[in-house]
Amino acid sequence: MSNQVLNERSLQLLKTLVERYINDGQPVGSRALSKDSELKLSPATIRNVMADLEDLGLLHSPHTSAGRVPTVSGYRLFVDTLLTVKPLETKDLSRLYQGLSSSDDSSDMIGVASRLLSELTQMAGVVTLPKREQVCLRHIEFLSLSNTRVLVIFVTDEQEVHNKIIYTSKVFSPAELQQAANYLNSIYSGCSLDAVRKAVLKELQEDQERMTNLSGTDLHLPEGCRAGKPGMNQGMLDAVQMAQLAFDQNNDKNKDDYVLTGETNLMGFSELSNMERLKQLFEAFSQKQGVIHLLDQCMKADGVQIFIGEESGYRAFDHCSLVTSSYSVSDEVVGVLGVIGPTRMAYEKIIPFVDVTAKLLGAALNPKSTTPL
Repeated sequence: MSNQVLNERSLQLLKTLVERYINDGQPVGSRALSKDSELKLSPATIRNVMADLEDLGLLHSPHTSAGRVPTVSGYRLFVDTLLTVKPLETKDLSRLYQGLSSSDDSSDMIGVASRLLSELTQMAGVVTLPKREQVCLRHIEFLSLSNTRVLVIFVTDEQEVHNKIIYTSKVFSPAELQQAANYLNSIYSGCSLDAVRKAVLKELQEDQERMTNLSGTDLHLPEGCRAGKPGMNQGMLDAVQMAQLAFDQNNDKNKDDYVLTGETNLMGFSELSNMERLKQLFEAFSQKQGVIHLLDQCMKADGVQIFIGEESGYRAFDHCSLVTSSYSVSDEVVGVLGVIGPTRMAYEKIIPFVDVTAKLLGAALNPKSTTPL
């Protein structure tokens, strides 16, 4: 972009146009700009500058109007260089504090954060569930439910209790389940969940190799005839297999999940009210995979990150913007939260909402946090 074209006058006009369009949602003409702008330029001069900005791909003219609206590039230049972020109002900050301090349950906090983002911005609020690979296992128990259904209860070092139902390959007695839990607690207590997954997988692979070496082929041996390494009996092997089911991320319904609130708010924006656009957007929310992939990218970035329109690389979001920030617990990034809305959003207000909510959620989830909520 030429510095001769993008001088102070051009940038001021672009800023004024974007702000007016965000506020009114209508294409902006030269006469409206001449009234809003402090440059005291004639409509003819403003038209010439707008034409230059259009040539640079920062504005475009809808076929139904002589006015102009920002392009994705225009929004990007506005957000990166012209935007003045406004601090949160006291009442909004207070509501965030109170909301995120209303529960000690992490799952509840995630839902509250999503709801607050939606209610305070009148757009869609999204929060990914915490992914903490360094959380350590403290204790595990197995309880028989019926037939091959077993309830797994495990406690982490964050004093959080997790429940999961698994389906085993055979029926276990209460004594066998207790023996399996005792074995796993003696071996893996104090290990990170990620380390437990890797160790269990390694045990299963080594067990398969031992069976292969014993039989000469990769055949399943009869019940009670499985080969084990010295000290490894059938009960221990069963325990490892149950641990594999309990900690297998591929079978975890909460894997790569998020809480989305207020998606119906998006139906109130004229630029998103097209039925085909709404259908694509709601299908994306339902399928989740594409949205999660986009949010995962945000976990790698510090601070607030903004995707405008097609910048996301996700077709369903071509007419949306996503403002996100990662949140951390004990200095470890564990998730992302954000606001989804039209590209015509009040970025100067949305950005601080997202930024502050991420910081408060991380503080609320941190058991060692001294931040008053």
